[in-house]
Amino acid sequence: MFIILQNKDPIIIFDKLIYLTMKTPFNKFLYIGFMLLGSYQAFFSKDYMQAVASLGIALAFDPFNTEQKWNERPKWQKAVLIIHLALVAAMFAFGIGLNDK
Repeated sequence: MFIILQNKDPIIIFDKLIYLTMKTPFNKFLYIGFMLLGSYQAFFSKDYMQAVASLGIALAFDPFNTEQKWNERPKWQKAVLIIHLALVAAMFAFGIGLNDK
């Protein structure tokens, strides 16, 4: 990006920012954030349905390599995501059971 001043000399702005890359994907921060929010809602607020929503949204932000296909992932990454999904489903059933009075 160039800005030309009144004396017609161009100034280069943001030429080095183009090459900067994040070492930690933003998805990891969102995943951890929604996990912490869901844990807070479940354990401190006792609002299990909101916790289920937050923990379910956390699954949308894959904390691992997002460019890697499911079949190429290590088994431990698959296990983490499947166990997370199972816990969200169990908490959903638990939340419905508590509200069924």
